[in-house]
Amino acid sequence: MVLELNASDDRGIDIVRGPILSFASTRTIFKKGFKLVILDEADAMTQDAQNALRRVIEKFTENTRFCLICNYLSKIIPALQSRCTRFRFGPLTPELMVPRLQHVIEEERVDVTEDGMKALVTLSSGDMRRALNILQSTSMAFGKVTEETVYTCTGHPLKSDIANILDWMLNQDFSTAYRKITELKTLKGLALHDILTEIHLFVHRVDFPPSVRIQLLIKMAEIEYRLAAGTSEKIQLSSLIAAFQVTRDLIVAEA
Repeated sequence: MVLELNASDDRGIDIVRGPILSFASTRTIFKKGFKLVILDEADAMTQDAQNALRRVIEKFTENTRFCLICNYLSKIIPALQSRCTRFRFGPLTPELMVPRLQHVIEEERVDVTEDGMKALVTLSSGDMRRALNILQSTSMAFGKVTEETVYTCTGHPLKSDIANILDWMLNQDFSTAYRKITELKTLKGLALHDILTEIHLFVHRVDFPPSVRIQLLIKMAEIEYRLAAGTSEKIQLSSLIAAFQVTRDLIVAEA
């Protein structure tokens, strides 16, 4: 009654014309209801396969229903979209995630602190699978799941580290700040992209004059874009420190 095909399966035009077509075209003899074809990660299907699927969906609608699951709607051709009803699933809220995580923790007898639970929810960004993966990895690596062990296991910068980096960039001279941040990056194995993302949150909390904050955020956005393009982290780190030092000078000048 159910045919499920994942992205790891071959789902080219031949599969649509072969197994999917033969499954959809045969009626259920004794059972009432519909057959169900589930295509997970349908946005990975080729244009030709999607075009072939269009006719199959239309032709066998009496006895078969299709469920297409995808991350990016733009990769599904408009002809398929118009034949489907769209359901959007947003990230889970902490209120939904925490009870489920606590159930898993109790069943698996994992030692988790309160700040560790908060770190799991924060780092997973509403993704239940990611939260469980981090929980399992941290538990296996460290035994006890605390905020520090969760951040260490995922290679994510700690809030205290970010506070230090921000302090160095605003209060130390360029060479000292660059040396200290480079040492911390090497010691903790941090990626500049993660540091930049976390600093961005701090920038919104720090009481900068509006015009100065705007200039700094524009500069940080440029650095993030360049990092995404695959440039040298050392050069971009220098640029980030320079942006903060310029910001500091502007604040002093305004004062």
